[in-house]
Amino acid sequence: MIAEFGLAALWLAAALALLQLLAGALSLTSGGEGFGGVVRPVAIVQGILSLAAFAALVLVFSQTDLSVKLVVENSHSAKPMLYKIAGAWGNHEGSMLLWVTIMGLAGGFVALVERRLPEKTMLATLAGQAFVSLGFYAFLLFASNPFARLATPPAEGNGLNPLLQDPGLAFHPPTLYIGYVGLSIAFSFAIGALITREVSPAFARAMRPWVLGAWIFLTLGITAGSFWAYYELGWGGWWFWDPVENASLMPWLAATALLHSCSVLAARNALRAWTVMLGVVAFSMSMVGTFLVRSGILTSVHAFAVDPKRGSFILVLLAIYIGGALTLFALRAATVTEGERFAVTSRESGLVFNNVMLSSVLGIVLIGTLYPLLTEAMGEKVSVGPPYFNPMAALFVVPMLLVLMVGPLLRWRQDNVGRIRKGLIVPAALLVVGVMVAIVIAPGKVLPILGLALAPALAVASLLPLRGRELRRVKLPLWGMVVAHFGIAVSLFGMASDSAFTVEKLVAVPVGGTVDVGPWQVKLGSLEPVAGPNWTALEAELQASYSGATPTMLHPQSRSFWTPPQQTNESALLTRWNGQLYTVLGEQAEDGRWQLRLWWKPFVSLIWLGGALIALGGLLALLGRVWSDLRRIIARGKIADRREGMGR
Repeated sequence: MIAEFGLAALWLAAALALLQLLAGALSLTSGGEGFGGVVRPVAIVQGILSLAAFAALVLVFSQTDLSVKLVVENSHSAKPMLYKIAGAWGNHEGSMLLWVTIMGLAGGFVALVERRLPEKTMLATLAGQAFVSLGFYAFLLFASNPFARLATPPAEGNGLNPLLQDPGLAFHPPTLYIGYVGLSIAFSFAIGALITREVSPAFARAMRPWVLGAWIFLTLGITAGSFWAYYELGWGGWWFWDPVENASLMPWLAATALLHSCSVLAARNALRAWTVMLGVVAFSMSMVGTFLVRSGILTSVHAFAVDPKRGSFILVLLAIYIGGALTLFALRAATVTEGERFAVTSRESGLVFNNVMLSSVLGIVLIGTLYPLLTEAMGEKVSVGPPYFNPMAALFVVPMLLVLMVGPLLRWRQDNVGRIRKGLIVPAALLVVGVMVAIVIAPGKVLPILGLALAPALAVASLLPLRGRELRRVKLPLWGMVVAHFGIAVSLFGMASDSAFTVEKLVAVPVGGTVDVGPWQVKLGSLEPVAGPNWTALEAELQASYSGATPTMLHPQSRSFWTPPQQTNESALLTRWNGQLYTVLGEQAEDGRWQLRLWWKPFVSLIWLGGALIALGGLLALLGRVWSDLRRIIARGKIADRREGMGR
């Protein structure tokens, strides 16, 4: 009955999405204003029903209901409860239901709390959100039913991919999906503003918190995914330019550009058309990523290879949404006025420059991701990897970071560079000294040299907007900007250090043998069999000594899962303030020695610390914006009460 309840809730939510679309569209017509009162309540109920459907799926997974086809294909009664629950979204159908649920909840929340836009623009926005949701409801109900039953339930399920049986699975996909689907709100806002021709600072102020929220979750999701791949896959890398990784990076790049463009429009009534266009592009990149992951055209550790018919369905949705939005933009772009002008030396110019750089990087990643797929469709296999992505992206990222050091110090509308010259002396000096030092310690490594030189200069420059201010009175959005930009510097230093100074050793050693890797001496002490809830493993005891200090024990494992049968390597990490020792146990050679793969990775942890700081900066900015809006609403309420009292 639980599965039937979930399916019924899904059908009802889809029906309400259709009603929301029709009522919203009719409310914009002459004489149809009366339908407007239906839209908000319907959006709220639709969100509740989508949540009920997803809760039903989680429940059948937690109970290992083997009469449900999806549970049989992706779960097993012996799995730990965490992975039973996480298995609900560790597959194609469940992940799409999670997508629809977040979309429904987001639309319902917008309908519940958003009161800053003109009502017609809000109704058009909710109609646009219903239009997007309806396509995904149709996809689930007609092509990917998560509640399909089996006529004859098997005795046991197939289990979950062992690589996904990790706590990171419980955090990474939902976080990333909230970011993906949050951008659908920006898309709907852009469509609503184009339909009603209300592209204004009020529109930007209403859209900005939703974009910021989506951006925060995208940042956390990408950071968590990078760390999960780093320690779980046993390859010792934190980014591989995998097409599915790129699928998450592209919406983040577009959302970052959109976030800054929103700020310019909200504060200075400029970049109107650019902001709307980025709202369309950001969600379009989410849709492209959805197609790549769920069309079956990719083979990846975190892609779902499915029936090509499903991929065709998503491709049609992608064409309808993106094509329709771009057509609407083309028809209405002439009605979107230019907005206020600004000088070349102004904060707006710095933001525009960096938006162009972000858009260029987005184009590079998009081309590098799609080009191999296009050539393969024509019968030629081409590999595009770091030799393409790293230098091409650096061509635009380096100028962007240089402008990032200066832009926040400039005034709005117009400024004089001479005014901030003294403040830039320290970052400039650090940059020059950093280049010289990096050339000495990392000769011949151009990109790491640039990163090592830029990171300290950017870190200092990111703090300069606080200079001369009383810190207790600094508003949260400014703190958010400072923390986020400082986080970029921290991540950049970690990336450059890992690229420049990583030491790798692949060796075969006997029990009791030692190997040196960087400043570490690692001794293979013993190997013992261990068992988990649904796996057995051979666990090594490694005695790791840093520069002759007291040894620390590490226990990498070679695991064997039995449902489904698969061999995995569980790395063991030892973290110090200046880096990580990364260890992986391999197979036994014919002569009795054991393969060990060891890395010493200086300052690699700063990559994820920086990502957390970037997200924290976004959170501070969001809290500041929300608090400011609440104060404004309260102030308006008090003024209205006073006027009402005076009228009496």
